[in-house]
Amino acid sequence: MKVFDANISQEVANILENSIIGVSHFETANNRIVNKFRIFNFFENQEEFRYFKEAVTNFQIIASEPDRIEYGDFQTNLKLAKSIALYLKENKQINPGFIVEPTCGKGNFIIAALSAFQQIDKIVGVEIYKPYTWEAKFNIIDFYLSNPTIKKPEIEIHHFNVFDFDFSRFAKKVKSEILVLGNPPWVTNAKLSSLESNNLPPKSNFKKHNGIDAITGKGNFDIGEYITLMMFEAFQHLPGQLAFLVKNTVVKNVIFDQNLHKFNISDIEKLNIDSKKEFEVSVEASVLSCKLNSEPEFDCNEFDFYNQEKLIRKIGWVNNKFVSNKELYSHCQDIDGVCPFEWRQGIKHDLSMIMELERVNGRFVNGVREEVTLEEDLIYGILKSSDLKQKVINQTRKFTIITQKKIGQGTSYIEHKYPMTFGYLQTHKKYFDLRKSSIYNNKPAFSIFGIGEYSFKPYKVAISGFYKTFTFCLVLPLEDKPIMLDDTCYFVGFESIEFAAYTTILLNSEKTKEFLQSITFADAKRTFTKDILMRIDLHKLATHFSKSALHHEIVLLNDNFKLGLSSDKWDGYIWALKSQPTTGQMDLFASEREIKSNQRMSGFATQRNE
Repeated sequence: MKVFDANISQEVANILENSIIGVSHFETANNRIVNKFRIFNFFENQEEFRYFKEAVTNFQIIASEPDRIEYGDFQTNLKLAKSIALYLKENKQINPGFIVEPTCGKGNFIIAALSAFQQIDKIVGVEIYKPYTWEAKFNIIDFYLSNPTIKKPEIEIHHFNVFDFDFSRFAKKVKSEILVLGNPPWVTNAKLSSLESNNLPPKSNFKKHNGIDAITGKGNFDIGEYITLMMFEAFQHLPGQLAFLVKNTVVKNVIFDQNLHKFNISDIEKLNIDSKKEFEVSVEASVLSCKLNSEPEFDCNEFDFYNQEKLIRKIGWVNNKFVSNKELYSHCQDIDGVCPFEWRQGIKHDLSMIMELERVNGRFVNGVREEVTLEEDLIYGILKSSDLKQKVINQTRKFTIITQKKIGQGTSYIEHKYPMTFGYLQTHKKYFDLRKSSIYNNKPAFSIFGIGEYSFKPYKVAISGFYKTFTFCLVLPLEDKPIMLDDTCYFVGFESIEFAAYTTILLNSEKTKEFLQSITFADAKRTFTKDILMRIDLHKLATHFSKSALHHEIVLLNDNFKLGLSSDKWDGYIWALKSQPTTGQMDLFASEREIKSNQRMSGFATQRNE
């Protein structure tokens, strides 16, 4: 049966009904329930009490469970909750007197804690979804009925938004070891905002990102991460333990930000779980466990939750560098530095069905299968992540309309110079106007993003941001035009095919692959990001690469792709990498004439100094 949309067993309904026979006021009923089960403030008001009295006298049809997966609500099954509690008891040797669960759901972690720990004095649970608060109370009573001799601590279940709850008032009263336990939502703030949820933290730039980073995605964060940091803030100075079920990205971000926050936590562990088995979802998740009130540590040991004997890897900080595998990193850390040019993200337009085209029988076809005739000048080949599989690419499946050569450039010229293209864009203007991203606000009609002089370099080296296995691709011009990349890809551009080829060879070397494996997380939404790629010090990498190894790779490229490359420009390439460590792509890849001139001037200055 259900009461308040919460499941309740007949036995629990009967025991509660008997407890409130003859009672007319909710506070009296609350006192009786405290005396029996030590659950405080069972009814919040007289109306709740009246409704409950009526409901328990009648069986009700059990309504279907609401679909709360879209809110990141994955309720922990009791077996897993008990396994986590047992792990904390046996492996961490904890014996908490005070337990906090900031998103307690149906109460399975509370029941698991009651089963595992015998010295609990108080439990506080917080839950925003009202039916779950009732179900948690009913489940706790059901547990007591099945375990009549077990100790009953004080229990408070609060119907509250976790972001508005004052945990500090409890922290001030705690005198015993604390356990912060739970399973916060597996969802981002952007997702909850799109669902118009009220279960959101206060509006703020949570990670203090600046400008465009905050607008274009870095301002998005995981709700579970926010709650984890809230708990560190509230309880880091109390002796005890925190154990949360969270997405793997949360663990990574917590360890990354620990270098800044320096929370009083140590013995940090990540214990991987099988989310498909436990929750029937394809989300990489784990148990994050750490000790509170201790000297700050900045590393995390990763294990399999079901087999905790073997260390999988150690994640953390090495000489102020964040790495995903400290042992592997030790073999290749010498190339960790600053890339001498800037990696760029590809074109962003958020309108693939209109802006991306296929060429069929000499005509262009868009994403809604309309055949269109357009001038060729603004049409460029474009590659997506799934296209970046070959070492050398000179063809594309799709094409795109490039309306601007730099961000914010006016687009009125299209109407006069390319009337067919303008007519096509104008016909579909309503789709452009529906684009939600704020980057298009107050921009010219048909604007795109991620465009600049760098986009028009004839030769590019590109990589997908998404895939665990990767290839750095040498991208050549198509029909005397540079090929574009979409915003799932990252690239650098060159005027010289030799410089592009040398870069491709270096980036596909075993040394680079080992380095990237040691600093990336395969379960991240994007395995490769600009921040990751900017850590590859190409100059250091090139100094480890012999001329004979370079010649061997050039021969292979020429044999397979008929490129006509030579190694004649290698010395100039090395000099350019060394002489322009951080000034950017444009200076680094100046013309060959400029490089030779600079080399001569450098040699002249050296002679004068000698």
